[in-house]
Amino acid sequence: MYTARMSNVSSSDQRVADAVTGHWADRYLPPRLRPYARLMRLERPIGWWLLLIPCWWSLILAQIANGKGLPNLWYALLFLLGAIIMRGAGCTLNDIADRNFDGQVARTQSRPLPSGQVSLRGAFVFLALQALAGLVILLNFNWTTVLLGIASLTIVIVYPFMKRITYWPQVVLGLAFNWGALLGWSAVHGRLAWAPVLLYLGGIAWTLGYDTIYAHQDKDDDLLIGVKSTALRFGNATLYWLVFFFALALVLIDVAIVLAGGTLLSHIGVAAAALHATWQLVRFRADDPDRCLMLFRSNRNLGLLIAFFLLLDTLIP
Repeated sequence: MYTARMSNVSSSDQRVADAVTGHWADRYLPPRLRPYARLMRLERPIGWWLLLIPCWWSLILAQIANGKGLPNLWYALLFLLGAIIMRGAGCTLNDIADRNFDGQVARTQSRPLPSGQVSLRGAFVFLALQALAGLVILLNFNWTTVLLGIASLTIVIVYPFMKRITYWPQVVLGLAFNWGALLGWSAVHGRLAWAPVLLYLGGIAWTLGYDTIYAHQDKDDDLLIGVKSTALRFGNATLYWLVFFFALALVLIDVAIVLAGGTLLSHIGVAAAALHATWQLVRFRADDPDRCLMLFRSNRNLGLLIAFFLLLDTLIP
């Protein structure tokens, strides 16, 4: 049925499920490039936002600890570009590893590899190009940050295979997606401290919350094909786990702010994020995929609330 449905459109016009409707990548990129944009999830920006936000948290927090003032805007731009590219590289690697599974799941059947929009060889070449671009960006930082960035590759490479062996692949995703909480601080100070470490741990707890929500979209298909997730592990107890993960995340982030010398403004940001998390928990419905996707995407706003008040804190004497 899937093949018949997709055969009526050219491969360059095949939108991927859960993509942002009318995204510029699907509207304006040349047809030959669109499948590669989909491979790197360019038309689903929530992923790179969630990768970028811990970088900006850490960069601003490092500036607060450094005596306040405007954060390094060049570094902020590098983190933005790096998040988009390396999130794309991670998605490309994930799709290469999951190409056989994705063809069996309704939401992922339309991805470029299982749908035939991109060849396996083309995906590997594209992965190499993205990795090279990411390295070029990384080399703009000090050597501590460069080495930290390279160290994250092991986690990125391992993550796509975790869903085959554990019900906790979201832990590994959290380790990868929040690495920027270490990079932002090291870019400013050339070393690590307890503040970025606690920020990193808080980010991991946050990822466990939002990606468990996301995983509830696929739980029926995951059961059929033997793929594991925290959504399947928690089942009917998911809401209680979400309360725990969001609360732990916010507490750890707030302690990181204390250690970095943040003032009331930064703590107000955490309080605002707590209200947003409560809004998510109240609206969570485990058996409503559309609701789960909406709540998952809303975590960009939760993260930006914290970043905004951190920025106010460092700009206001």
